[in-house]
Amino acid sequence: MSVKSDEILNALGRITLPDGGDLVSRDMIRALMIEADSVRFVIEAPDPAQAARMEPIRHAAEAMVRAMPGVANVSVVLTAHGPAHKAPAPPSLKVGRHPTPQAGPARVAGVDRILAIGSGKGGVGKSTVSSNLAVALAREGRRVGLLDADIYGPSQPRMMGVNKRPGSPDGKTIIPLQAHGVTMMSIGLMVDPDKAVVWRGPMLMGALQQMLGQVEWGALDVLIIDLPPGTGDVQLTLCQKTELTGAVVVSTPQDVALIDARKALDMFQTLNTPVLGLIENMSTFHCPNCGHESHIFGHGGVAAEAERIGVPLLGTLPIDLDTRLAGDAGTPIAAGDGPMADAYRVLARRLIDGGMA
Repeated sequence: MSVKSDEILNALGRITLPDGGDLVSRDMIRALMIEADSVRFVIEAPDPAQAARMEPIRHAAEAMVRAMPGVANVSVVLTAHGPAHKAPAPPSLKVGRHPTPQAGPARVAGVDRILAIGSGKGGVGKSTVSSNLAVALAREGRRVGLLDADIYGPSQPRMMGVNKRPGSPDGKTIIPLQAHGVTMMSIGLMVDPDKAVVWRGPMLMGALQQMLGQVEWGALDVLIIDLPPGTGDVQLTLCQKTELTGAVVVSTPQDVALIDARKALDMFQTLNTPVLGLIENMSTFHCPNCGHESHIFGHGGVAAEAERIGVPLLGTLPIDLDTRLAGDAGTPIAAGDGPMADAYRVLARRLIDGGMA
């Protein structure tokens, strides 16, 4: 005597599902066919994802029906209703698009102050100052962000010791990285480090706009922006499109550097960006063997320039081998202890006490 369909359905109704109900009450049994002592049916899951988890259920249903009197052969197929869901595409973090229009200078959400660290020429240690100042401010209890806006020569990933690509939950929002107590973002994290960035001005402007507007900076007391050297498109875009607290200009004491530093100062003045002060980097060299102090790049030039234009000289920093080694190793010297860490701590306190950070 062959088994009846009602008997099979009653048996399958005793197989409960992990998320509640059973195969019959959830209407998952399809195409039930009985031919002599052979039974065939389909278990249809609501979606492919759930079907992928239901193989133990299929196996249990097959075993239960096979154990029924009058059944010799059982075939159970597990399928899913509707087409398979496509896996979500990896978030697109492409940078370098053309900028989107905006009416005027905009704030960066959650950021209280934005300091642009600039220089008239390359090689004066602007990026080293930026990374160490960010770490020093963080050690003084400030919530600090660091944006590496040097599109053609990003160095902050190396100096801050990060190389992970930022994530994106939706292809629009960019999640920044954390290093040494600082929230950081760099174009160097978004492109192949061995490839040159060959972009025209509009793409530079769009990339900067993305890194300011799409990055989830969170609540920050101060965002430090490490600018490229010179007076180009990035500086122009930043000063015209972002509400800056002000700019700090880094220079060495030598005349050639000061000539270019004056151009950077004039640019900020032309763009109505307050210059909060100057920093003289590579001011002196202290011989580690004999202690002799040398003024390799001259002396006092930045202090004289600060006095001439009526802005503070925020600090003088010596040329220091340990600072260079620490930056190359990915742990800014300000993250540790010692004379150079103390120098950056004093600089950070000066900014904080002056209401600039």
